[in-house]
Amino acid sequence: MAGWFSRLVVAMTIRMPKWFVGWVSRRYVAGNTIPEAIKVMQRLSKENACFTVDVLGEEISTMDEAQYFFDEYSNLIEAIIEHDIDSDLSIKPTAFGLLIDPEKGYTNIKNLVKLAAQHDMFVRLDMEDHRVTQATIDCVVELHGEGLSNVGTVYQGRLFRTLDDIDYLEQKLGPAADYRICKGIYLEPEDIAHTGYSEIVTATNASIDKMLAAGAYCAVASHDKPVIDHTLSALESYGMGPGKLDPRKNAGPSRNGKGPGYEFQMLLGVRGPLRRKLAAAGHKTRVYVPYGEKWYEYSIRRLQENPTVGAQVAKAFLMPWTNRP
Repeated sequence: MAGWFSRLVVAMTIRMPKWFVGWVSRRYVAGNTIPEAIKVMQRLSKENACFTVDVLGEEISTMDEAQYFFDEYSNLIEAIIEHDIDSDLSIKPTAFGLLIDPEKGYTNIKNLVKLAAQHDMFVRLDMEDHRVTQATIDCVVELHGEGLSNVGTVYQGRLFRTLDDIDYLEQKLGPAADYRICKGIYLEPEDIAHTGYSEIVTATNASIDKMLAAGAYCAVASHDKPVIDHTLSALESYGMGPGKLDPRKNAGPSRNGKGPGYEFQMLLGVRGPLRRKLAAAGHKTRVYVPYGEKWYEYSIRRLQENPTVGAQVAKAFLMPWTNRP
């Protein structure tokens, strides 16, 4: 019943006028511009949150479009530093041209990672659909090989290949591997991905266990209680937690702005009370802050690719007081 209701809400919302979609998405998108994103982060900084910022927009059609993203992220780095905000960057590799021209796309990404490294800032390569999974992983390995260790990627628990991919990065990078692990927003074909909720949660939890065992940095990006509860239990088994140095003998190097081997991440506007509860307990909590002119496309895509968001949309519309960002 819940799934049916969510799909109905999504179907209705994407047919609404653009202004209505904008009204719904304003709690999930930090505006169109850098100053608007900075304002949102300044507000949430008072709740002990740190951030990762994403300039909305992904797969491009020409390499000329990649220059916009490089310039925008360069300006974003300056603004983050100017306003002394605890934030790193999240980028879509396809927005830098990785699918159109792999060599030039890699160079674009490398130049941004180098710029961020000059300011001791971390860059997360977001994981997109299965067409770019291997290319994204290879990009991270190559960057580390060139001495740029301020970069990591995202693994999606729902993909069958993820456990093997964790082994691969452990072999290539050792404990220097730095992951964001999530269930995965892309609804991939059933021959390469789990499709049932319980299966996806179980696979995501198995990925978290393997990452922690490898000594890697593990950023758990989930709003699901079963995933968060599993993570808290796993952390306790390793003696990890708030106010403690990472006790794992194979732990990777500590980095500026990072937690003691782990952190929790949540989307802007989603499950704010849970995020504040984790932060109050002393856990490093990071908010994923998307902004930009492509807010409409981003909002529609999230709705279409993950219909379960529909229930959250309905709740935000009918009972906004129950889920303050």
